[in-house]
Amino acid sequence: MTIPVSISPATESHNIAFRQIHTADGGRIRNRKICETCGQTLDQSQIGRGYETPDGSLVEVTDADLDALPLESVRAIEVQGFNPYEHVDLLRVGKAYYLTPNGDIAAKPYALIVQALQRTSKVAIAKFALRDRERLGLLRVKAGVLVLHQLLAADEIRSTDALAPPETTVPENELQGALDLTEALTTADLSNLTDHYKEAVERVITAKIENRQLVSAEAPAPRETAVVDLMAALNESVERARDARGETGEHATLHDMPATKRTTKKRTAAKKTAQKKRKRM
Repeated sequence: MTIPVSISPATESHNIAFRQIHTADGGRIRNRKICETCGQTLDQSQIGRGYETPDGSLVEVTDADLDALPLESVRAIEVQGFNPYEHVDLLRVGKAYYLTPNGDIAAKPYALIVQALQRTSKVAIAKFALRDRERLGLLRVKAGVLVLHQLLAADEIRSTDALAPPETTVPENELQGALDLTEALTTADLSNLTDHYKEAVERVITAKIENRQLVSAEAPAPRETAVVDLMAALNESVERARDARGETGEHATLHDMPATKRTTKKRTAAKKTAQKKRKRM
């Protein structure tokens, strides 16, 4: 199945952009693009793309050359197959684009793929061409519009063999605490998440523009001990999550595991040794 489409970015960046400056006088530092042949400083409109051959010479490749490639994927997406979403490795999912039908002829196949994906709860794997190369993509539906995600190739994903942590035994009560926390946070609203770091940087910039001193946040009080009480932290997190959801009533509390038999044996042996010492005295 091939669908003629128009593509547009589905995301935008709200990051704060910084410029490089000379710290001695505040002057802006610029990166200039200079032609090695004539020595001119060029702007982006004067710059094209070229392929360097083995002998060092450059062959110009224009946008028109790329648009004329003998590939259907240059002008359309070509659906290769369908997969359940859970079968897709999320590490391979990249930048997202919105797709719209390109012309009246594309309206019907576009609607067809949208409805098929909605009814089957699957995603489509497709081929498309973007920025000088043919790529694989993942198609899904958002509010009736096709979303195309770039897919990294399998060999672009690093192996985890050298990164996996050593096997560790987790006490059952601590594991249950983690499970309680995941249950308490199941309905977390991601739309309310805030980039506090960006807000703090904006406050710093505003203070500098207004030539005033920014009041620094108070440092958190030092902990009495460096040892983390994992059970207390899990209990606190669960209670905080449940309170935020307005749940009332008694909640289950996580308790420490009872002393193991090994610990009891050690204490009994120590007690017998002390008794023998007293008899000898």
